[in-house]
Amino acid sequence: MPIEMPKGLPFSVDTWTPCSKRKRHHFITHAHKDHAQGIAAHASYPIYSTLLTKTLILQYYPQARLDESTFVGIEVGQSLVVEDPDGNFIVTAFDANHCPGAVMFLFEGNFGNILHTGDCRLTPECLLSLPDKYVGKKGKEPRCPLDCIFLDCTFGQFPLKMPSRYTAIQQIINCIWKHPDARTVYLTCDLLGQEEILSEVSQTFGEKIYVDKAKNLDCFKSLELVVPEIISQDPSSRFQLFDGFPKLYERAEAKIAEARANFEHEPLIIRPSSQWYACVEGISDTEKRMKERCDQAVRDLCGVWHVCYSIHSSREELDWALQLLAPKWVVSTTPSCRAMELEYVKKHCFNNQRAFNDSVRKTSGHQCSSIFSCHICTPEKAVEFISPSKRPMVTLFGRARLGLHDSAFRHEQKEVPTGSDYTEIVSIKTEDVCFQKEDVTEVEFEELLETNIKANFAETKFTSTDINPGPPKLADISPTSSSNIYNENFRRFYRSMNVPVPQRLPSLAKLMDAKKYATKRL
Repeated sequence: MPIEMPKGLPFSVDTWTPCSKRKRHHFITHAHKDHAQGIAAHASYPIYSTLLTKTLILQYYPQARLDESTFVGIEVGQSLVVEDPDGNFIVTAFDANHCPGAVMFLFEGNFGNILHTGDCRLTPECLLSLPDKYVGKKGKEPRCPLDCIFLDCTFGQFPLKMPSRYTAIQQIINCIWKHPDARTVYLTCDLLGQEEILSEVSQTFGEKIYVDKAKNLDCFKSLELVVPEIISQDPSSRFQLFDGFPKLYERAEAKIAEARANFEHEPLIIRPSSQWYACVEGISDTEKRMKERCDQAVRDLCGVWHVCYSIHSSREELDWALQLLAPKWVVSTTPSCRAMELEYVKKHCFNNQRAFNDSVRKTSGHQCSSIFSCHICTPEKAVEFISPSKRPMVTLFGRARLGLHDSAFRHEQKEVPTGSDYTEIVSIKTEDVCFQKEDVTEVEFEELLETNIKANFAETKFTSTDINPGPPKLADISPTSSSNIYNENFRRFYRSMNVPVPQRLPSLAKLMDAKKYATKRL
């Protein structure tokens, strides 16, 4: 699910909860249901959106207490001055290259300059539409770097180079040309953002596409708004819309088996999506090799032809965009915290977290807690997202967007020894983090923890929920000489990371006394 904005900012983006409802201004980037979830219960005036997004939202939630007066219109390229008690700010909408009506929002105010991409496929056209001062050129950094980007990192881990949307559509058309005997062509393009595929196929082959209104009402209404001229009501049409979910492969195999039983040519079933390519766990080597081919349509073992069509950026595109924008801080809008895995973020961003937090706090007067711990999730926090009982509804890219089977950090905890040769309690292994020179290294951080423990004559047990390694300063976590309390700077460091201060165990002396007492009793 999209993340909440920091407490010090007066607006929310794509979040509809009791917390976000307390914000004074609300923005929605596009009409995909995972970005509008909760809007029926927690929407409040004003909601800024494009006209098309507003229309789609009102169609999706006809029973909600929403009407046109709840929305304030803002279109691509338009800027609005938003009046606010903490200081007016400017918001500008830019094309997100995602789905019809989707935009990115650029916020400029006393809190700094913030770009919220929503869901996006960043291309040179998208970046060049931003103000020149925020975009670097010819190897030079921008004149005015963005303070923060809330970035769509859905495929921040995807290693392959994705074809452009135009190239992917040409692959679909070529696949159809290569199968002239297929009496029926099923296109699994029932999601908002795939209308361009249907339009190009219809224009290329001069035929309309049958959409079953009874089975797929939302898609039918969306197509009526965007490309009404391509819709057919004739179920005998050669080109037909095919539901991607549920049980796509079972239904595809059934269609192929039916054609074979009737001694007919097999139907052509095409699925334009990057989800199939991104999910590589638990598959055979043969399937892995198939998924490495993004330059042409690929037929899987069930008879479905796949084309890598993506309306989200790949890791390569994200790193390229960040190099040009050179923001001070990056926050992933996907719950798996993938921004931290991007090369630019590893190299340039960790020293800027506190500066951005301070800027928001000073502007609003609120003592806002950092939300950027979302970059440094512990495995236990990640489980909250992937647990089947708590997982939000599967959206456009399913596990590719919501899956949290991996983590940027692995924690290894050693058993606490009971003997007098105790030297170390916890070993913390941190991967994929690039600290700046003035920051504490991993070894120094472990030594500081151990020094603090020994200075207090107590063994402190850490678990993966008690530690959230960030870029601490040496002065901030210096050990204390007192045997009763932790140093206040050390405690403040843990609170700043939004994790509990570690709980101490009984002192080593008490443990030894208890052991002696137990021995005597025996």
